[in-house]
Amino acid sequence: MHGDVLIQQLEYLVALARDRHFGRAARSCNVSQPTLSVAIRRLESELGVVIVRRGHRFEGFTDEGSRVVTWAHRILAERDELLADVERMQGRLSAMARVGAIPTSVPASPLLTDRFLHDNPAASMRIEALSSREIAVRLAEFEIDAGLTYLDSETPPGTRRFELYRERFVLLAPADEPIMAQDEVRWSEAAKLRLCALTPAMRNRRIIDGNMAADGARFRPAVEADTVGALFAHLAGRQLATVASHTWLYAFGVPGGLTARPMVRTGDGPAVGLIVLDREPKSIVAQALVTAATGVDFAGVLRDALDGWLEPAE
Repeated sequence: MHGDVLIQQLEYLVALARDRHFGRAARSCNVSQPTLSVAIRRLESELGVVIVRRGHRFEGFTDEGSRVVTWAHRILAERDELLADVERMQGRLSAMARVGAIPTSVPASPLLTDRFLHDNPAASMRIEALSSREIAVRLAEFEIDAGLTYLDSETPPGTRRFELYRERFVLLAPADEPIMAQDEVRWSEAAKLRLCALTPAMRNRRIIDGNMAADGARFRPAVEADTVGALFAHLAGRQLATVASHTWLYAFGVPGGLTARPMVRTGDGPAVGLIVLDREPKSIVAQALVTAATGVDFAGVLRDALDGWLEPAE
């Protein structure tokens, strides 16, 4: 017969899984390291399994421990849903909505944040820049409530999808580059420039690689980074260029000394939208995010921003 498992023990375990360090996990929980360690050892005793591999420092989880961590995320998520449902019945929502966003959607995320906080003024938002694969994993493990990500063959099963816009691509390059005198830029022509790009771990990069290959070019960027901010930081005054999602122009505009030209379009462009777990009962927080996202004209706002930055070629 197992002993009682306390919610606090699960919170400590989730903190350890997140921080991968006993000291940092304890600080994030506002307790001493011995308090956190004793609570997790007590949890192991009550469940009758070894959860944590220990040496001189944290060394990861056992197979049983990994399953316990997954259940801990789920139980805490259900606890949060209980509290959110009670709040909803009282006419308010004060929970934190956790959204994982692919880097190219982060610049458009304020459109979701503004509407969600307008609809739920007592709530708060956390936006984390994640790869599409990380979003799938963390959504399944109840570490986030929703994902802003590509809706394609890599979208995880067991989710509800809500398309918000179709991604368009533009070339940002120094205004004196001869290629920028064209109305549209071919992918193979852009590949000849010294380019910045997201890393291959990002779905956006894999899409760009595919477009380059389809036009007979091999994409070999001079600079790779895993955030949009890092790419923009490399553009100013360095004679570098990048193939950017049109969402970047909505948030950041065109850096000084550069100009923007549309890339030749290959179909309608990748679909980007909100995904949430398809489960019953539906998550109160996730449903509030769906209501907010589908209440905003993402496509129209982003299209207007793009049109405002695309100057006609001379």
